[in-house]
Amino acid sequence: MGKSLYLECYAGVSGRMIVEALLELGADRAVLDQALNRFLQGENRSFLEVLSIIEETDMTRAAKETAKRIFSIWAESTKRVKGTEPCQKEFDKETDGNVIREIVGAAVCLDQLGITQVVVPRLYEGYGMVSCDEEVLPVPVPVVADILSVHDLPVEITSVQGQLITPVGAAIVAGVRTGKDLPQGMRIQKIGVGRREEGSDKKGVLRAMVIESDQLDRDMIVKLETNIDDCTGEGLGYVMERLMEAGARDVHFIPVFMKKNRPAYQLNVLCTEEDVSEMERIMFEETTTIGVRRVKMERTVLKRQARIMETSLGPVKVKVCQLSSGIRLYPEFESVKKICEKNCLSFQEVYERIRGECQTDTRI
Repeated sequence: MGKSLYLECYAGVSGRMIVEALLELGADRAVLDQALNRFLQGENRSFLEVLSIIEETDMTRAAKETAKRIFSIWAESTKRVKGTEPCQKEFDKETDGNVIREIVGAAVCLDQLGITQVVVPRLYEGYGMVSCDEEVLPVPVPVVADILSVHDLPVEITSVQGQLITPVGAAIVAGVRTGKDLPQGMRIQKIGVGRREEGSDKKGVLRAMVIESDQLDRDMIVKLETNIDDCTGEGLGYVMERLMEAGARDVHFIPVFMKKNRPAYQLNVLCTEEDVSEMERIMFEETTTIGVRRVKMERTVLKRQARIMETSLGPVKVKVCQLSSGIRLYPEFESVKKICEKNCLSFQEVYERIRGECQTDTRI
């Protein structure tokens, strides 16, 4: 299972601060220097050449994808603000060297540490005006403001005068952030600190914490329900398919008796709050109901992760759930079904064999 990282950005964020914090957490500087060496050779590089160099390095596939994603966020924002096409952008070896070092550095270090989830509740910025490229710009500077807007990063303006968020820092957060909510019962395993560049008049540090929660996630879900006594079985089956395809977490029917002892079905739909409108639209459109009840429900679920595991019967999709007592595995039905049909084996035989092999896999 991957690790979770919490970036505490009360003093702002820059690429240098993130990389320094990750190195302090245990990322190998020698591995990072080796990855960076390929970029810092030769003359100026175009944006497309930088992306090409990423593919030529010894970086892992995960680190390459992270680096390309962050570079694209940074370049696209620059294009929107300055009108410069990303493919025409040249990275000057001297002035843009830090951009490359910080973006590649963050991608490589996150990969080395095995980080797969990054929680950033919000960013913090100063106020006022700053001098940049012989211009006087408002804080947050245009590129930072664009990244915050396009990638929906929450920001709080502080009482500190001046710039706290750099464009590269904002791009890294936008490229790696996977969540905004810290887990309940969080335990801190390790802390790394990133400081501002030497000579900066701004004080404060960025803290990067490898965190661990209990094996349970808690969230909010919405239950929609309606009673239907004049729909065909075919129609009810079809509406279930549509609701599941639209993102419902679960759909089920309960036999009920309505007024005048009419046999009917209660349609129940579980979905996120964001999907309520779409679920209700489908229910009204595909059934004869004239009203839908709704109720918000708190729920507790096991932490889980979808994996593709190699077994003696071939690759299988497996749901990996984490309990306090260890790992519990659930092979996905469709994967098991395909293996059964291909090998003329019973479902129970294949299911238990796959589960046994995956349970002893040391890579989990």
